[in-house]
Amino acid sequence: MILVVNIGNSSIRFGVGENHKNLTSWTINTKPFKTADELFLMFKNMYEQHGIDKNQIKGIVIGSVVPHQTGIVARALNEIHGIEAMIVDRNTKSNVVQHSDQMGTDLYANAVAAHELYPENKLIIDFGTALTILGIDASGEVMGVVIAPGVITSLKALVGDTSQLPDIELVPPKSSLGKNTEACMQSGMVYGYIGMVEGLIARIKKEFNKDFYVISTGGLGHIFNPLTDKINKDDKLHTLRGLCLLYEQNV
Repeated sequence: MILVVNIGNSSIRFGVGENHKNLTSWTINTKPFKTADELFLMFKNMYEQHGIDKNQIKGIVIGSVVPHQTGIVARALNEIHGIEAMIVDRNTKSNVVQHSDQMGTDLYANAVAAHELYPENKLIIDFGTALTILGIDASGEVMGVVIAPGVITSLKALVGDTSQLPDIELVPPKSSLGKNTEACMQSGMVYGYIGMVEGLIARIKKEFNKDFYVISTGGLGHIFNPLTDKINKDDKLHTLRGLCLLYEQNV
């Protein structure tokens, strides 16, 4: 089996499986940052909870956008498995063509998974710490990226910078025009963000004069996918699949 690790700004997502198609997944919070010893104990407990035999894991791949945590996670996993992890980034060989020397590993993995798993022109919407939309054409060339503040990032800023606005649950309110503070904020965060996403999808399609197959991913994709007919598929493990494919193509 392969262990796939995606180290993000808000969470670290793990996946274990025989290949990119079948992954058992769980997450832990990235912050507060942890030592290798703390991660060692945490990983062992996670394996027990999910019934995973560590001896069945024969390969490890890590993608990260938090550089100072990458080596710590790799060392903890090496101590458990005795395996040197393959650490992938935008320079790792794949069938995707991209021209940026700044592309994050998560975006690159999203592009790889989209190209290998879907035949058309694709847009991948990642509802993470940042909201990103990556375009990739049918030949595997990255067309460009949109980056905006993520939903949780914006909500924290709104609540943190105001005196009387409470933290809220991210669920669709009954009406777009709220009757109380919580519903008003839910409308802005949920309907406001889906409106932005739908507007960007329409703008991209018009600008490039192309149709796109739209995939959503990230921890909040399941909230927004039912609210629009502009997203074709939601796959919370899309980034992990991309990392797994990079491993499979380079092992």
